[in-house]
Amino acid sequence: MKRYNLIVVGAGPAGLSAAIEAARHGMSVMVFDENHKPGGQLFKQIHKFFGSKEHKAKIRGFNIGYELLKEASDIGVEVKLDATVTGIFENKEVTVSHDGAIHHYKADSVIIATGAAENMVPFEGWTLPGVIGAGAAQTLMNLHGVKPGKKILMLGSGNVGLVVSFQLLQCGCEVAALVDAAPRIGGYGVHAAKVARTGVPFYLGYTIKKVEGDEKVEGVTIGKVDEHFKIIPGTEIHFDVDTVCVAVGLSPMSQLLKMSGCKMEDNPRRGGQVPIVDEYGETSVPCLFAAGDVSGIEEASAAMIKGKTAGLRAAYKLGFTEESVMSEKTAAYAADLDSLRQGMFAPCNRGRLIEKTDEGIPVSMNLLTKGFVADEEIVKFPGFTRQTVLHPVIECTQNIPCNPCQDACKKHCIKIGSCITALPQVDCSAQCTGCGMCVASCSGQAIFLVHEDFEPGYTSITLPYEFLPLPEKGTKGYGLSRSGEKICEAEVVGVKSSPAYDKTNLLTMKVPNEFADRARFFKAE
Repeated sequence: MKRYNLIVVGAGPAGLSAAIEAARHGMSVMVFDENHKPGGQLFKQIHKFFGSKEHKAKIRGFNIGYELLKEASDIGVEVKLDATVTGIFENKEVTVSHDGAIHHYKADSVIIATGAAENMVPFEGWTLPGVIGAGAAQTLMNLHGVKPGKKILMLGSGNVGLVVSFQLLQCGCEVAALVDAAPRIGGYGVHAAKVARTGVPFYLGYTIKKVEGDEKVEGVTIGKVDEHFKIIPGTEIHFDVDTVCVAVGLSPMSQLLKMSGCKMEDNPRRGGQVPIVDEYGETSVPCLFAAGDVSGIEEASAAMIKGKTAGLRAAYKLGFTEESVMSEKTAAYAADLDSLRQGMFAPCNRGRLIEKTDEGIPVSMNLLTKGFVADEEIVKFPGFTRQTVLHPVIECTQNIPCNPCQDACKKHCIKIGSCITALPQVDCSAQCTGCGMCVASCSGQAIFLVHEDFEPGYTSITLPYEFLPLPEKGTKGYGLSRSGEKICEAEVVGVKSSPAYDKTNLLTMKVPNEFADRARFFKAE
């Protein structure tokens, strides 16, 4: 029976972060993962992360995965793949199925970082081929290069539903509608806005009544719900689709923790059945830790911090580091985690209607119910300015933890301040050079460069563009509004790509001056 100082179950963001932290303090570490590749959900996440530099903001998820794998390899962490942990018993004995047999391992400490599984919701036809989880769609697209379908309806408006809807569009699928029984969008407004301006309609307060088809999905009917979430007769709407994606939340995969005998609780705010843990992630069983989504559903940035905290605490409890080091580092990790838990989407605000930003500006009700900020609402926010010279316009309207735009602007045109959730402001006294780094660095694709004196009668608008094929200079088409409506003719006057932009291309189109404040996306003829 092979022995390690630490066994980590799960090679996702939390597990790898925990393993790296423990190994840095001299612990022998083995990581088991049932998948063929390590990295967990990171390699399905092609979008850029939110947060700050400390949280790996503006870096795409799969690149963070590569960074973690390299760190783990360089520091001597062992990773065993295609290895399913089947049991955890007294004295930290772990049984693992790999290479066609059951193997036994022993550890002084164990960190469970098994993540979460997708929830499903039953409706008529939900077992038909073509009804899939949003995470499964991500796996098909981003890991295997396979389109989940041609025309898709998305159920769920949380961050997963919004992000995957956009990625479906990027891979060439048509998203017929984004539907949610809740009366308000559950995810970040910037995610909803970038979907809405491509023309995808939102149906809030609706749910699926029936998926049609004999042997596969051939259509779906939705209906408006009443206060009891029952479909109101006569409100049905039909869509011809071949795929239905379901993004209705996640549940912690806590089976191993239950098996270990640690104290558990049903906690809806943390996602369901979760272990009771202290501030370090330690369970009621000494030296048994839980990190990441298995201890409470949060973003991957938070999972990495919780993993580091658990790994550090395990090192301290086994004598691999001093109390002063542990106290200093855990305080820093706690501060990082706290900054991610601020703003409108803080855990304490889940389910609440936030009517004003921290700055006292009314929250866009149009954004919450339709997916885009109305023209008369956007002008109230500090990122929206008008100048005849080239300048940034920032359509970030919620207090979310993110500040890469502030760091990206070397001329200090954009200011957020020390509070990471503050709304970004444009300093009109600073001179924008038009470098485009703010546009490319914005994880929510909510920044545009506007030149209102580009040509006589025309304004140029530079916007983030992550679709292929890239339009060429001279391509004619239409400027789309925030709702995805064709509102004017437009012409591409430039497309910039650079390694510094990290695959976010900058498309510049010219539109008539009267549409300078409204045109926010380009569609070719």
